Amino acid sequence: MATQTKRRRVAGLADSEDPAPVAGFLSWCRRVGLELSPKVAVSRQGTVAGYGMVARESVQPGELLFAVPRAALLSQHTCSISGLLERERGALQSQSGWVPLLLALLHELQAPASPWSPYFALWPELGRLEHPMFWPEEERRRLLQGTGVPEAVEKDLASIRSEYYSIVLPFMEAHPDLFSPRVRCLELYRQLVALVMAYSFQEPLEEEEDEKEPNSPLMVPAADVLNHLANHNANLEYSPNCLRMVATQPIPKGHEIFNTYGQMANWQLIHMYGFAEPYPDNTDDTADIQMVTVREAALQGTEVEAERLLLYERWDFLCKLEMVGEEGAFVIGWEEVLTEEELAMTLKVLCMPAEEFREFKDQDGRGDDRREEDSLTITNIPKLKASWRQLLRDSVLLTLQTYATDLKAEQDLLSNKEVYATLSWREQQALQVRYGQKMILHQLLELTN
Repeated sequence: MATQTKRRRVAGLADSEDPAPVAGFLSWCRRVGLELSPKVAVSRQGTVAGYGMVARESVQPGELLFAVPRAALLSQHTCSISGLLERERGALQSQSGWVPLLLALLHELQAPASPWSPYFALWPELGRLEHPMFWPEEERRRLLQGTGVPEAVEKDLASIRSEYYSIVLPFMEAHPDLFSPRVRCLELYRQLVALVMAYSFQEPLEEEEDEKEPNSPLMVPAADVLNHLANHNANLEYSPNCLRMVATQPIPKGHEIFNTYGQMANWQLIHMYGFAEPYPDNTDDTADIQMVTVREAALQGTEVEAERLLLYERWDFLCKLEMVGEEGAFVIGWEEVLTEEELAMTLKVLCMPAEEFREFKDQDGRGDDRREEDSLTITNIPKLKASWRQLLRDSVLLTLQTYATDLKAEQDLLSNKEVYATLSWREQQALQVRYGQKMILHQLLELTN
């Protein structure tokens, strides 16, 4: 993963940079066999935030930027308490799956002779992480209302607290010789969760391993230097002996090298990493329409109790088909509906005549012959049945009402560079998240006209 929030960076050192932490890291790299290309450097100049990796010379696609031997990775399997973590694996099970790595970090951080100390010296100041989970609740709600982030953060905070007191703290207290009192602290644990969320990598499963549990997260020194862009120019490759960062596009001399953390909407970027891509750069951005909002929009069109009861019957049927849920959302991108099957079935069932619904329900939805004209590609939305378009439009209008600010005010802010520059970092990032989502929703309004 890795993050664009303010932090220390690593790799070759550019001219005029503070050499202290980087020099120690480069020395460590040589000891552990972490190979850095002479064509890359770390610099504050020409990067999107803080330190970033920059090309000293032009780089061609396929060129190796650096290789990290597996022995240099920091994980539950490579840390100095790996044996204990393995023996206690059953007791360390959690919903996140991150507890063993977090315990490894808590132990290594306070171990004076930890092999990863030079790597830790490049980490950001934990008390200055910009994830919304560290914002005051009032600020989080005010700036990110309607985006889905406050709700995601509340779930995170509840989960972190529960995980800490039910699993992590009892484990540390059972091994006081391995964990000093200063690391037995909920706030430090919350900071390390954010760090793992932003900096760790997860090795993908092989195709034949799809049924297996996901791989546990890893800390990958040097790889967490690279910032993220949807239009990235480097990619991390996994091989049996090492992890290799390889250029995927030509990178001219002096240009920043970007990795990708995956196809991430701006709300996911700010939630997990503490930043958003400025509009319109994030081609992977999405907007959510809560599933229950579509039900609410459909209820607006009912006039008598019998119609409302029938609508709830339709909804229950969609739940039975596992097309909708009380906490689910339909996800809309710039060029596609990412939940096309679910949204198409929902519009179909909520809009079909009562007699047709009875027949469809009796067949358990098996008579669903998907027609080309019902396809929910963005270009096809204007060709949908009028009833589908109206329900979709009403759902978008209800969704837009959940934001605290309107699109026009945000357009004015973004178009005035002087005023935009006076906003705080959090205000700027939140604005980019809200604006991108609203632009996608307004595109839907135009298409459903």
